[in-house]
Amino acid sequence: MQYTVPRGPARGGRAGEGAQIALESETMETQRGTFHILTWGCQMNEDDSEQMALFMEQAGYQMVGAACDADVVLLNTCSVRRKPEDKVYSKLGELAEAKRFHPHMVIAVCGCMAEAEAEEIGRRAPSVDLIVGPGRASEIPSYIEDVLANRQRPGLPHRPAVHLDRSAAPGEGATVPLRAVGRPVKLRAYVPVMYGCDRYCTFCIVPLTRGKERSRPADEIVREIRSLALAGTREVTLLGQTVNSYGRGLPERTSFAQLLRMIGDIPGIERIRFTSPHPRGFTEDVIAAIAEVPAVCEHVHLPLQAADDALLRRMRRGYTVERYWNLLCRLREAVPGVAVTTDIMLGFPGETDAQFEATMEFVRRARFDAAFMFAYSPRRGTPAAEMEGQVPHRIKIERLNALIALQNGISEEINRSLVGTVQEVLVEGRSSRNDRRVTGHTRTFKTTHVEMDGPNAIRAGELVSVRVTEGGLTGLVGVPERREA
Repeated sequence: MQYTVPRGPARGGRAGEGAQIALESETMETQRGTFHILTWGCQMNEDDSEQMALFMEQAGYQMVGAACDADVVLLNTCSVRRKPEDKVYSKLGELAEAKRFHPHMVIAVCGCMAEAEAEEIGRRAPSVDLIVGPGRASEIPSYIEDVLANRQRPGLPHRPAVHLDRSAAPGEGATVPLRAVGRPVKLRAYVPVMYGCDRYCTFCIVPLTRGKERSRPADEIVREIRSLALAGTREVTLLGQTVNSYGRGLPERTSFAQLLRMIGDIPGIERIRFTSPHPRGFTEDVIAAIAEVPAVCEHVHLPLQAADDALLRRMRRGYTVERYWNLLCRLREAVPGVAVTTDIMLGFPGETDAQFEATMEFVRRARFDAAFMFAYSPRRGTPAAEMEGQVPHRIKIERLNALIALQNGISEEINRSLVGTVQEVLVEGRSSRNDRRVTGHTRTFKTTHVEMDGPNAIRAGELVSVRVTEGGLTGLVGVPERREA
């Protein structure tokens, strides 16, 4: 991925004001070494990695395509489940071996896992030089310089430098991370509108790793998206741990629905998406904005987690199954054809066979377009990890496999039902498997492969009306709709 680095005068503000900053051009001309970033986790982590890359390049570092070729390796981590953590430790083992042959290498663990597991990382991975919590991308280059400076001081024992997120500490003032200007030009871009979470679901570690809810000022978000649109971005996805909580704590309160309407007025932005909203705060004005703002796509990712009231209370989700169902019905009534996807967790502590069957029955009735389905993974520091009734791993996997089979059948049926319809597809590029096809997404976020009429007939960035000819589990296939001259 190539990043365009600004070469103008600095702009910015103080930490906590959500300012965008750029370094002076003289600093940018200084070559300090190479770096590589490895990313696990959600869309917020992807945006964090982009910000890390920008700040590293602005400090004079050059991105390279492989970790083994880099002077600095940044691992941007996820701590929501155990599997990505295991992958990080595996990668750290590989990097430790590489560092034996390249002792100058700096290894930095960043992000949510760094915040939650700093002591454990230092114990299990002695090759790590730097541990940095989320929200501190702008400070990483200076932390690296400190690491390099300390290497020049003889006699100091090796310990990783640790810089955790101030916003995650109880009683500390919550700050909005600084953001760099000069983002890479992209057809589709992620834009964080808020950080942190105040919900404290009993299974979730996010409030402990990303801190309290804090929103970016609406005018700053609009400026960033306007700049993206001028550079060629046509679709933005608004990010937040509970994105529909946007606006809390701002001096001049702007609701999430108002923000959607403001962004919908930006010329050049054809599509607006957002993730992930919380069902408890999904208000009528948000439904109205989805229905009335042309650029807001007919797709909502609405996490369910479980379809049993007792489980939802133990999870501290703040809604009932009936309330979720009524929200789903209102959404589908107000936005015809809306695609609804969800998150579902199996094997939460105390989950009985009857509660699992209730979730299965709800999935049959709700007919989600797709679902992210996973087995509960205990997270150290969360209340659920200490609850009685931990479900054996074997039972979790049996239930998960049954749910996946059910939902996959529903997803395939829904996609097949679209054969013969015409869908608007934003083309993102050539198919990786068939050079006579281009690939993109419908407004309902279905991956669609489009047969081309001829070479270079359809280019990335075009909005194409596509008649669907095939529907399968993972998406659609179609041909451009022919129009009379």
